Amino acid sequence: MTKIPKMKMSTEDRAKQFMPFAALRGLPDALAKKEKILVPKIELSPEMEEELDMRMHQLAKGKMATVVYFQNGEYIQITGLVARIDETSRLLQIVNTKIRFADILQVEVEDQFISSKSPLI
Repeated sequence: MTKIPKMKMSTEDRAKQFMPFAALRGLPDALAKKEKILVPKIELSPEMEEELDMRMHQLAKGKMATVVYFQNGEYIQITGLVARIDETSRLLQIVNTKIRFADILQVEVEDQFISSKSPLI
């Protein structure tokens, strides 16, 4: 009987044997997305409703605004130009995002004072 000489495994192939194996690719990322903390919707007090109403009346198409609103169990903050205010449908549109009035928690309107003849003093 003659022995067949064993081929030596390359270092690269040997290293592959000990590399971690991810049987479920993308699982950690999917789990991270599911770990979102859901919060209940905040009920506004009469004072908060009055303040919000005042701020909503300051909004106008083309103004820059920051809005905090409730959607799918979380509060989202968006900043952008007011594209549309529909009082009949009770919708506010910031750029391409449509927000129901009932979901709005907070509104900040940025005053834009743009003047071509501003003094440099």
